[in-house]
Amino acid sequence: MIRAGVIALGAALALSGCGLQPMYAGGSSGVVAQGLAGIDVPPIEGRAGWLMRNALNDRLQAGGQGGTARYRLDVRLDDKLEGLGLLSDDTIGRERRTLRARYQLVDLASGAIVMDATAGADAGIDVVSSEYATIAAENKALENLSQEVASRIVTQIALQLRKGAGAQQ
Repeated sequence: MIRAGVIALGAALALSGCGLQPMYAGGSSGVVAQGLAGIDVPPIEGRAGWLMRNALNDRLQAGGQGGTARYRLDVRLDDKLEGLGLLSDDTIGRERRTLRARYQLVDLASGAIVMDATAGADAGIDVVSSEYATIAAENKALENLSQEVASRIVTQIALQLRKGAGAQQ
């Protein structure tokens, strides 16, 4: 019993010495949550842009509403749908949908670009005999990809904000 307590205490001390800290320390009043809540996402062109903007706003405002925007997130999307897997009758049996985003986080006070990066994801779609089912699958793939890419963007921004907060301390 005592041995287990000593091991647990040793592990806790070793872990605290490694420098790891929670990303969202401080909850909704923490540096990262406040930074994310202070990001404005202007409209993005097209249906994919509408889905992406909604997904980004859902994730950015999850920690609470920020008052005035401190940053602007400019996003340009590249949505491709290409046919793969030709069948013996020269019809397409599989499609690949790719969604790539180039984004810039701009500090509104100075106009400086804080972050310039890309994120992307892709999905495979089976082409079936029902045209309606294939279109529905293509649309669902776009919805899922916009959610995945938005998550990647917000994670990268959160890491950047956390790094910036660490440099200020």
